[in-house]
Amino acid sequence: MTELVLLFVGSALVNNFILTRFLGICPFLGVTKELKSAAGMGAAVTFVLSLTSILVWLVHHLILVPLDLVFLQYAVYILIIAVLVQLLELFLRKTSRALYDAFGIYLALITTNCAIMGLALLIIAQEYTLAESLLFALGGGAGFSLAMCMMAGIRQELRFADVPVSVQGPALALLIAGIMSMTFMGFSGLVAM
Repeated sequence: MTELVLLFVGSALVNNFILTRFLGICPFLGVTKELKSAAGMGAAVTFVLSLTSILVWLVHHLILVPLDLVFLQYAVYILIIAVLVQLLELFLRKTSRALYDAFGIYLALITTNCAIMGLALLIIAQEYTLAESLLFALGGGAGFSLAMCMMAGIRQELRFADVPVSVQGPALALLIAGIMSMTFMGFSGLVAM
């Protein structure tokens, strides 16, 4: 049980996809202007990560390995991710039009979010069980959501700050991301993965 808790904490904090692995930077910088959008994107990515982990593990162990088709893993994983994102897009369009509009182009970019592909490849490389894969994905999604919401909160508060014009916009976002990244890298002594 301790190993599972460490796996979750490790994937959320120590090996955070955005701030220590530098995967998923596009939505991190693009969708974090509003806290609501950042939280929604974090939830959407967590959902896709979770389903991806299950499907990738099952397809890899039940189809690709037994049929000796492991060389197709990249194409198969991309197909799985694309189908899941399309289903999510259809669901959001029908149930939450405001959230769908707030995501804009970034919802479609979940398909090419390297955090999700990174998760798929890490699950296979680390030889996780199905339960460990799902827990790794949930921890990764929690860390992704945490980083997104922290960044959105900071950016919302900075609207009221007296920030020099030369630093406003993308420059400030990158400075904040760098400081947050250094902070999360401080967790690296907590859990050895």
